[in-house]
Amino acid sequence: MIKAAEFLDLGFAAGIDFFTGVPCSFLTPLINGAIGDKRLAYVGAASEGEAVAIASGAWLAGHRTAVIFQNSGLGNAVNPITSLNYPFRIPTLLVVTWRAGPGLKDEPQHELMGRITPGLLELIEVPHRPFPTDTVEVPAAIEEALAEMDRTGLPFAFIMQKGDVSNDGSDEMSAPPARVPGQASDLCGQGAAMTRYQALEEVLSVVSEETAIIATTGKCGRELFTIADRPQHLYQVGSMGCAAAMGLGVALNSDKPVVVLDGDGAALMKMGSLATIGAYAPKNLIHIVLDNGTYDSTGGQPTVSGSVDFAAVAADCGYRRGLKGDGADGFAKALAAAQKESGPHLIHMRIKPGSMSDLGRPTVTPAEVALRFKDFLKQ
Repeated sequence: MIKAAEFLDLGFAAGIDFFTGVPCSFLTPLINGAIGDKRLAYVGAASEGEAVAIASGAWLAGHRTAVIFQNSGLGNAVNPITSLNYPFRIPTLLVVTWRAGPGLKDEPQHELMGRITPGLLELIEVPHRPFPTDTVEVPAAIEEALAEMDRTGLPFAFIMQKGDVSNDGSDEMSAPPARVPGQASDLCGQGAAMTRYQALEEVLSVVSEETAIIATTGKCGRELFTIADRPQHLYQVGSMGCAAAMGLGVALNSDKPVVVLDGDGAALMKMGSLATIGAYAPKNLIHIVLDNGTYDSTGGQPTVSGSVDFAAVAADCGYRRGLKGDGADGFAKALAAAQKESGPHLIHMRIKPGSMSDLGRPTVTPAEVALRFKDFLKQ
């Protein structure tokens, strides 16, 4: 058994300064310690997959990161680990607890995951080792993890069992302040309906060259690449629903303006991200949901977005402003309003379904996209 401060101190000395995750009783000392340590940043995520995406954004902005959660949440994290971290070569240290681990009687919902936790990590090609339980082991364990991540550009996991960390930390924790609802504005009925391609052209025509743009998976990123391929563009080719969380991780750790180009299906998949963004309230984030009412990349099957007012939801979650529209003039006004004052802002734009014919794909690899985007954020 070690003290949480021992692990956090040595991790910080090695450069690990950004934490995000979802609580587990085994993790209480570590999470409380990270929240209370003024040297560290901790973002409480709504889901484990969201936490992985937030950490990915923080890594792009120059931080060494750690994502901490219960092994039952490993299932929620499998998609971004395999379709975001892997293709983009984004490392993060995972601290995964082992509920229902060897010799431990636990709740029935943990039984199966308890049996398969190490095997699941191996299956998704995440190297792992036991969490260090002796003070003298900690430096070597952290060095091993960082060396492996530097070598592969991929995550590494510590598996933590009950009692590995003593509950010696402070219970004094600061939480994001409760956010008052933002302003919701209706700009519908102003101008002709747009295609996604036209909406992306409008965005590029008004944002500054210093703006980082993260495009959700599917045809959104492909159309953005077709219009213009720039170092400040990140085409999130997988991890559906994670663009907003990645944008949060970037915006919290960069002074550059950040625009997230989301889709209705993707935003619905991880709507908890709206609450997290509203709570942490990055002033430099504009979140645009281009809503064509379909899963366009998979054949145009309908989503349920017709009954969802993303702008109102965002405002209630603490975004400074939620704006909705369905026409070109309204979209232009929404973009202008969002750039005039600090955010976060969400623009919910209903657009025409469909995409351009013979649409190509990015010719630059995800790993290359990530590195040049990271270099852009350094400038």
